[in-house]
Amino acid sequence: MATLYLASGSPRRRELLAQIGVPFVTLIASIDETPLPGEPAHGYVERLALDKARAGLACLAAADDAVVLGADTAVVLDGRILGKPQDRAEALATLAALSGREHQVLTAVALASATHSAVQVVSSRVLFRPLAAGEAEAYWASGEPQDKAGSYGIQGLAAVFVSRIEGSYSAVVGLPLCETAQMLEGFGIPCWQTAGQP
Repeated sequence: MATLYLASGSPRRRELLAQIGVPFVTLIASIDETPLPGEPAHGYVERLALDKARAGLACLAAADDAVVLGADTAVVLDGRILGKPQDRAEALATLAALSGREHQVLTAVALASATHSAVQVVSSRVLFRPLAAGEAEAYWASGEPQDKAGSYGIQGLAAVFVSRIEGSYSAVVGLPLCETAQMLEGFGIPCWQTAGQP
């Protein structure tokens, strides 16, 4: 069976893969995440996920029995990608923009091996309830928004902001588990390998 490598430093993606019983080795593959001029959000996350998977594969000395998983998530509001906040002011402005509105979360997952690659993008819609300015300030002070696309993490403290989600919860967290499991099966890597193990 092929060895799965996760080309991501995200603890959330590690937890999600472990949740479905897939053993993996983590590696970090650095790529330029700057959007291309005029690049649509769907194309952006798809490109980054594939770039991460392929960069990870290139890092391996022996890639013959390796499969590398790359993923990328973007929060999109009115067609604009809301990245990780540069500072407090940007985070507060982002949270104010999301307040009381629905936004889109796009997560792409890509797999790359020595012989082929595949990528899939999953779209979900998230509705925030109206936020008070003090709530956004308190949330920023928690430290949680600082490394999150869209300045929030649905799996953390910001769960209280979300009044509705349509789509894949795990994709909003960072890895669409249903689609990822199906893709892994196509690369000969089954889920639940660690089921029943302590």
